[in-house]
Amino acid sequence: MKETIHVEVLIPVAISAAIKGGEKILEVYQSGAFDVQLKKDNTPVTLADRLSHSTIKKILYNTNLPFLSEEGKEIPYIERKKWDLFWLVDPLDGTKEFIGRNGEFTVNIALIRKKEPVLGVIYVPVQKILYFGAENS
Repeated sequence: MKETIHVEVLIPVAISAAIKGGEKILEVYQSGAFDVQLKKDNTPVTLADRLSHSTIKKILYNTNLPFLSEEGKEIPYIERKKWDLFWLVDPLDGTKEFIGRNGEFTVNIALIRKKEPVLGVIYVPVQKILYFGAENS
C-alpha cells in the first residue's frame, strides 16, 4: 500500500533546505572565490551552485523523494516520467547575476506531484527574504 504524503509536513523541510543552501551561496559570495566553470550548454556554474546543490540534496534526501536539480546528474526521461512526486530544484537561480555581484539571485525549490507544483519556496539570500506557498494552505 502506497503511503500518502501530506504536503504541509514538507514545508519546513523545503524552507530549511532553501535557507541552508542560501547560506552556502553567501559564504562563496562574500569570499569572492567563485570558481566559475562552463557547463555543457555554455552556461556558467560556480562553487556556490555546487555547494548549494549538495546542501539542499542532503536535507531533501531524508524525505525519500526523487530529486531533480539543475546542477545534479542528468536523469533520463524514461526514469523521471515514473515519478509521481519529486523535488525540482534550482540551487542558484541567477548564476550570471551572482557572478556580476548584483544580489539578484535566488534558491528555488518546488515539490511536483503528477506534473503540477504543489509546494514552492523561493529564497533571496542577500536580502534574507523567503517566499513559500503550498496547495490548500
